[in-house]
Amino acid sequence: MAEIAVSRPRPAAELRADVRARAENRPGVYRMVGPGDVVLYVGRSIRVRTRLLSYFRADRGEKAAEIIDNTHRIEWEYVPSEFAAHLSELRSIKRWRPPYNVVHRRDGSYAFIRLTHDAAPRLQAVAAVAGDGSACFGPFWGPERVRAAVREISDVLELRDCARNTPMRFADQLDLLGAADRTPLCLRGDLRLCLAPCAGRCTRSAYAERASLAEQFLAGEADGPLDVLAERMAAAAAGMNFEYAATLRDRIDRLRGIRDELVALRSTIESLTFVYPVPGHAGDDRCYIIRQGVVLADVASPTAAPERTALLERAERLCSGGRRHPFGVAPAQATEILTVARWFRLRPAERQRALRWDDPDLPVAV
Repeated sequence: MAEIAVSRPRPAAELRADVRARAENRPGVYRMVGPGDVVLYVGRSIRVRTRLLSYFRADRGEKAAEIIDNTHRIEWEYVPSEFAAHLSELRSIKRWRPPYNVVHRRDGSYAFIRLTHDAAPRLQAVAAVAGDGSACFGPFWGPERVRAAVREISDVLELRDCARNTPMRFADQLDLLGAADRTPLCLRGDLRLCLAPCAGRCTRSAYAERASLAEQFLAGEADGPLDVLAERMAAAAAGMNFEYAATLRDRIDRLRGIRDELVALRSTIESLTFVYPVPGHAGDDRCYIIRQGVVLADVASPTAAPERTALLERAERLCSGGRRHPFGVAPAQATEILTVARWFRLRPAERQRALRWDDPDLPVAV
């Protein structure tokens, strides 16, 4: 239940007295509300009362003191556990977009790699997943690093990066029409860094093969770009062009590092599919149904066999169906996925307590 005071300017001493009188040391999420009922800051703690009182001990010039100076009232809600507090804080920040919260508000800190669903597919670094049939990989931290990966892979496999509406004139199409070779529409085509499907320099199937190599590479199923570079490096070394061979070696190392990181994170996300039982405050135990890092349901832990059966059936409906590819993830869920992944990475013992959704040994109590 939320504790809400009247929205009017209140001195710090009055705010502190209110916290002392009503707040409890339980897990929860709190909001600092300023003029015009604007939520200035959202925070969480496993001991709400202690955390809130700490704001009033902040020295002048500290962020906590500045927040209190602008706060008209403080609201808080209790949740069953620290995990619940993490989720509630994250979702509250997404809802209210508080000016003093900076980490979770920055959706721009995450990006996806998309292989477009075009006649001549392109690799793109994008901030959101589009429901257009494109193959998407992510979310990944650091848009600039994702853009660098896209450029590297596109150059190696000679994939186009022009606008979607650029007309394509594949070689097999041109032969059918009896048309002549055309000049590429961009510098990359002139420099042979693109297969130039706009100029009839490749067939539709040849381009599709390169696009498939990119998808397999990002999925960790093949080393196509690395193989291409290795062949070029061997040829350069055989031709005594050692400087170019060294450049290609560095590109191989860089691209392998990018691939390994993307695949590792993708593998971690895909592994986050289970039922997570969490003991709660005062016996409020919960089970979270998680699929690929997204919390799809939060239910009371079963205390009897029928409840356990209902939980398993619900988890099966939500979690079955194999790997989602492309990820069916809304842009706002990117932060939640990485938050859940970080929770279990920092708490390996908690990951060991998670249960397969089809686990017949799922207990009837946490």
